[in-house]
Amino acid sequence: MEMEFDINSIMQNLPHRYPFLLIDRVIDLVKNESIVVLKNVSINEPFFQGHFPDTPIMPGVLIVEAMGQAGGVLVSQSLPPEKQGRLIYFMGFDKVRFRKPVVPGDQLIIELQMLKMRSKVVKMAGTARVDEKIVAEGQLMAAYGD
Repeated sequence: MEMEFDINSIMQNLPHRYPFLLIDRVIDLVKNESIVVLKNVSINEPFFQGHFPDTPIMPGVLIVEAMGQAGGVLVSQSLPPEKQGRLIYFMGFDKVRFRKPVVPGDQLIIELQMLKMRSKVVKMAGTARVDEKIVAEGQLMAAYGD
């Protein structure tokens, strides 16, 4: 393990804030290679009021967003010091699949691997798991600004 971040360190790497900050802790990060993050899914999340009130399920787009935020931390930490602090924009998600609902009380573990990092574009692949079972997976592309 190279690095572990708490919520304060995450907020130093991402512009997101409550209620849209969707990762709670970085469990493992290896620059230019991979990241593992934790998201504690609580019934207190604002999206559960409408998705769905009688059967609360974390929206798939928010699982993908959490994956994107994990990727943002990985990219941010992998940039050379002179490029640190740049905004990271997600360009696309491919091959996204949802395998199982995520519900309050679940711990979502997101793992991403960096596939390619070119001048300003990064490609990553990842999975989201609950209790060691894949609940979502996909590939994402991001670019970072000047």
